[in-house]
Amino acid sequence: MRVLAVGDIVGRSGIQKLKETLPNVIKENNIDFVIVNGENAADGMGITEKMYKDIISLGVDVVTMGNHTWGKKEIFNFIDDKHIIRPANYPNNNPGKGYEIFECNGKSICVINLIGRITMSVLSENPFLVAKDIISEIKEAVDIIIIDFHAEATAEKIALAYYLNGDATIVYGTHTHVQTADETILENGTAFITDIGMTGPKKSVIGMDIDVSIKRFETSLPEKYKTAEGKAKFSSFMFEIDDKTNKVVKMERINR
Repeated sequence: MRVLAVGDIVGRSGIQKLKETLPNVIKENNIDFVIVNGENAADGMGITEKMYKDIISLGVDVVTMGNHTWGKKEIFNFIDDKHIIRPANYPNNNPGKGYEIFECNGKSICVINLIGRITMSVLSENPFLVAKDIISEIKEAVDIIIIDFHAEATAEKIALAYYLNGDATIVYGTHTHVQTADETILENGTAFITDIGMTGPKKSVIGMDIDVSIKRFETSLPEKYKTAEGKAKFSSFMFEIDDKTNKVVKMERINR
């Protein structure tokens, strides 16, 4: 089985790049299951219902979210749909769900979304403990467990991978928008990469307008962010899972 995880969609150019690129990537690489992080799709802040439907229509199995989950109020109209999940360690009374189980090629796949707590400015429960609780609950019912850890701190992401080493099939990071070069399969079989990158405007500061970003750093004054325009890039990561062992045997960057 081949799983493709697509990095954070940023703005209109990110959506357009996804539309242009994803179908070909799926076909060329025999992808079976696709996960897309969509929390920055709507001008870098949340996702609209139309964008969500457009993403799913491309053959995407699940859309994960993050710190901008509630950026567009209309998300409350579709947050309970099967194909979208928000961080599982958000407060329990939040709408939506933090994980979902899917069937693909005779395998049960659980996708879990988590959010980090270091410099994220989001009220959330401990992602380590929440992940352990979920895995304890579902591990006997599923074959594959995949975690999108939407977090800022590199150390927090790496620590979670080791914490779940052997329990999760795949742990990958989102949120920082820069693809890292540390992909590895840990000794107990969990595949890990700190961040899978961004699908959005190439000439930008992690998807945002360069001039606005520089002004914020130069003056330390508040300045409303806006997404950059222009040519976009597509960042993703492919995980090949052995059908007998349910372990990752190959990891590959697919960037366009």
